[in-house]
Amino acid sequence: MDKVEVIKLPERRVVITGMGVISSIGLNKEEFWASLMAGRSGVVEIDRFDTDNFPTKVAAQVQGFNVVDYITRKDARRMDLFVQYACAAARIAVEDAALEISAANQQRTGVWVGSGIGGMDTFESQHHAFIKKGVGGISPFFIPMMIPNMAAGQVAIMLGANGPNGCTVTACASGSNSIGEAFQIIRNSKAEVMIAGGTEASITPLAVGGFCAMKALSTANDDPARACKPFDINRDGFVMGEGAGILVLEEMQHALNRGAHIYAELIGYGSSGDAVHMVQPDSEGRGAALAFRSAISEAGIKPEEVDYMNAHGTGTNLNDQVETAAVKEVFGLHSQKMLISSTKAAHGHMLGAAGAVELIAAIMALINNTVPPTINLENPDPLCDLDYVPGQPRQQELRVALSDSLGFGGHNAALLVRKIS
Repeated sequence: MDKVEVIKLPERRVVITGMGVISSIGLNKEEFWASLMAGRSGVVEIDRFDTDNFPTKVAAQVQGFNVVDYITRKDARRMDLFVQYACAAARIAVEDAALEISAANQQRTGVWVGSGIGGMDTFESQHHAFIKKGVGGISPFFIPMMIPNMAAGQVAIMLGANGPNGCTVTACASGSNSIGEAFQIIRNSKAEVMIAGGTEASITPLAVGGFCAMKALSTANDDPARACKPFDINRDGFVMGEGAGILVLEEMQHALNRGAHIYAELIGYGSSGDAVHMVQPDSEGRGAALAFRSAISEAGIKPEEVDYMNAHGTGTNLNDQVETAAVKEVFGLHSQKMLISSTKAAHGHMLGAAGAVELIAAIMALINNTVPPTINLENPDPLCDLDYVPGQPRQQELRVALSDSLGFGGHNAALLVRKIS
């Protein structure tokens, strides 16, 4: 039998050329980063509904968002807030990338935007309409406004992107998984450009009430800005946030050919499942560790090459300890040298948007050679004994950064980015 020659195709490298943020601490990456550097918290008293009977009364609400700055009022009326946030962040990211989507490239330009919950506000308002008026009170836009995939669908409609289009729903890992899937789509030659990230808008009575029922949320209502305390011995739960993070991922040669500004290279993606519990992470961090190792292996680097990690760091007791254990397992002695921080104390836990926004924070850290701090960390948990950059930003030469997300259901995702030199 004749020997079959195996032809190995050249590896397609993926870079980030645009970033868009809608958050409680900024409506673009510049405002977002300035707030992180200043240690500013976006956590405030909830003013969207009466919280008198809620044990938690604080959240990181987006302030000053005007949807007509990004889309028409007519279109906005047919979108839940989580879709509006996604469209706004996508518009910002595409403009930041100076990317023109036209007939020449629209079939090779895709969209992948995750959401952990989807249109919760629409769900609640339509349920009230149903109870009050019956089936005749339900809007014909109820379903298409609510379903989580509609963020990706509406972004594609807005931009005219005909390429691969989808939505990953993996709870708090949705944004990271969506970026990872978009990364693989480009690597597998299914697209040249992917507009990817996550979005969420679930500061609603039922959603907040549901997390309260789980006793997952902080009840430090007296001082909202200090309510979220990742890795602190006095932490008592996470603080809900909202918004969107969208990135423009692009095949490197495609970006170079059009003269795009490149922020960083996405070099590795890891995904795993704990297969242990509905909401609690593996107590030894084995699932998270597997995701870290997978991303490192795909990137073809050594663990000790990772300079900074933007941690999931929710401020819940078990999560912070498990994540610390996973870092020690994978990075060994290097874990004592790595700089690690959680930005959730500033912008809240943005659920399905968290991973995308935090990857942007990690990329901004690489660009500026500065690690954003973990604010509110004053009394470290003895079981969380790594360098979490408490209080103030830390300047240091950075080349490689890791961002990870852990979601209900045991979903773990890790993304590795490298500075373009």
